[in-house]
Amino acid sequence: MSSNIVTRFAPSPTGLLHLGNVRTALLNWLYARKHGGRFLLRFEDTDQDRSEQEYVDAIQADLCWLGLDWDEDVLFQSEHASSHSKALKKLAEQGLAYRCFCSETQLNLDRKLATSRGLPPRYTGHCLHLSSSESERRAATEPFVWRLRVHADDGEVVVTDALRGNVSFALRDLDDPVVVRSDGSFTFLLPNAVDDALDGITHTLRGDDHLTNSAYQAWLLERLGYTPPVYLHHGLLLGPDGAKLSKRSGSHSVAELRNEGLLPGALIQAMGRLGHPNIPETAHDAAALAAHFKAEHISTSSIRWSDEEMWRWHTRLIHELNIETLAPMIQPYVLSGSSDSMLKFAALIGKNIERASDAAHYQRLLDTHAPLGDDALAVLQEAGASFYQQALDAWQSLAEPDWKSWTVVVKENTGCKGRNLFMPLRVALSGALHGPEMSAVVAFLGKNGVIARVEDAYLACIKQQEIS
Repeated sequence: MSSNIVTRFAPSPTGLLHLGNVRTALLNWLYARKHGGRFLLRFEDTDQDRSEQEYVDAIQADLCWLGLDWDEDVLFQSEHASSHSKALKKLAEQGLAYRCFCSETQLNLDRKLATSRGLPPRYTGHCLHLSSSESERRAATEPFVWRLRVHADDGEVVVTDALRGNVSFALRDLDDPVVVRSDGSFTFLLPNAVDDALDGITHTLRGDDHLTNSAYQAWLLERLGYTPPVYLHHGLLLGPDGAKLSKRSGSHSVAELRNEGLLPGALIQAMGRLGHPNIPETAHDAAALAAHFKAEHISTSSIRWSDEEMWRWHTRLIHELNIETLAPMIQPYVLSGSSDSMLKFAALIGKNIERASDAAHYQRLLDTHAPLGDDALAVLQEAGASFYQQALDAWQSLAEPDWKSWTVVVKENTGCKGRNLFMPLRVALSGALHGPEMSAVVAFLGKNGVIARVEDAYLACIKQQEIS
């Protein structure tokens, strides 16, 4: 069922998509999909010096990879530039925005003085009462910024928050924020709020570090004649060190995770469940997450991100992949074989790998002479050439050899049992100390494949003896 709910993700195209961005995008996407509403993508590209088309393209590609589809055409904040100017003009005409000519030196002195007196370092209002004519005159020759006239002795602004209830801010506790810099560019506050109004955004999910910003934006939207969206300010995403998660504190870009072979669903699962513990374990894709998503369960407390949990989900999901999907994922890490052999190989090892690159541990299943790791070589050397000669003789003595019948004969001929019996055979055939059931390994290799690998193990032991 469709609804009138509209959410948005509004990144600045000044860098790659990182984990904090993913959470914002995902929560807004889940809320819209849960309620049958629309999810919009809008690039806040008014910072022309830092905005790059390559980041616009990269962010869209990352969202597509994650399965976070958006509705309608992509929006750009720069397309609303005239609306931002009109909004500022309207506020100025009402006496709700004014030019400020104070230098940074003056502002720093005012902040230090306020702090020394135990007062909040707010703007002191030097330029608040300039007449229109004086403001115009000085603007012709002096640099200035535009501020909103928010601070007042009386009154309040109320932020409608679906997670926290109505949050009231006394105007005496708020500042007169800068909305236009001295170079004429807008800060975040006004364009972001005006665009939400023009784009019909009804609900905005974002971190609680924006709560004061929301107070300023609700104030200006109401004075421009708009209804502010319903906000949902969730707790911040923290890094393992307890600091706000950022690139500097270990946040990954989506591109980095994709290059590491992460399944997109693993990031979606780990991120979607973070601070939302009531989603059932059976919900294994984004659509299922949306179906069980309940905004009221989102944590308003800060929560810590865990790479380990993300990769645990990756392992769980990779074990659920069909072999047609898994085979091309693991092929770059092993000696390429026919498509049929790769499918059989994927079916054999699929439940024994945590990442696609782990397939390299089983290269010997495809290549008789694949190099062995130090641990595997140690097992071969401990077993010795005599063990492998007897294992080869036992295999060739059987009319229809299989794993069970073979190990019975090897045990009788060598006297080895338990780990001393099974581990040398596993290493000789698969090259790994752990892995698939050996009966399946034997069936995969076939009679000649087993012979070739046992012979290679025998020769490796002889060679080592000669070196020693």
